[in-house]
Amino acid sequence: MLACTTTHIMKRSKRYKSQVKKIEPLQVYTLDEALTFVKQDPVKFDAGVELHVKLGIDPKKSEQIVRGTVVLPNGSGKTKRVAAFVGADKEAEAREAGADVIGTEEVIAEIKQTGKCNFDVAVATPDMMKKLGQIAKILGQQGLMPNPKTETVGPDIKKMVKELKGGKVAYRSDDGGNVHMLIGRVSFGAEQLKENIMACVESVRKAKPAEAKGVYMKTGVLASSMGPGIRFNIE
Repeated sequence: MLACTTTHIMKRSKRYKSQVKKIEPLQVYTLDEALTFVKQDPVKFDAGVELHVKLGIDPKKSEQIVRGTVVLPNGSGKTKRVAAFVGADKEAEAREAGADVIGTEEVIAEIKQTGKCNFDVAVATPDMMKKLGQIAKILGQQGLMPNPKTETVGPDIKKMVKELKGGKVAYRSDDGGNVHMLIGRVSFGAEQLKENIMACVESVRKAKPAEAKGVYMKTGVLASSMGPGIRFNIE
């Protein structure tokens, strides 16, 4: 076990090692301090900023899975390709709202044949869900299956598409009881990132399962792309 850990550390870049040295491993920073550190990432590209939250849930129990959506006030800095699975009567509406792919029956057939999806997120009107059944496994494996719980199934296709294009993100707790979200870019202003983070934290807080006991939001961690995580006070 020790050998595996050592090997993993040796593969870290010089930049990563340099950044880690600036962090006190046991210290929990304020959000402002964590943001200052993340924005100092010396990479030459506009790195993403990620929020990771450790939750006090039992991830083995389905009733304690945490999922939801949040509209980031300042967007995520990533342009999403949105597919709208709609009937012929809603195609024009979906295009007007900014959908990149119109999920017609022909598109569904192509996905079924190739197993490939050229979009980042999908929405659908209720009447299309039965037709999506034939590619549900493909979409599900790629995390693209529309779901009422993530507000990606509904009659108002214009609203769903516009929100996703404007910075709406979906989240779901993983097998370790953690939630992960891209909340912006290093180039964003500190206040923009802070507003996005607070919106995410509030959304996750409201999504607390009734069955979860004890401390719900345990640890908050901020990190830039390929950078070290820095713990901050999430309460």
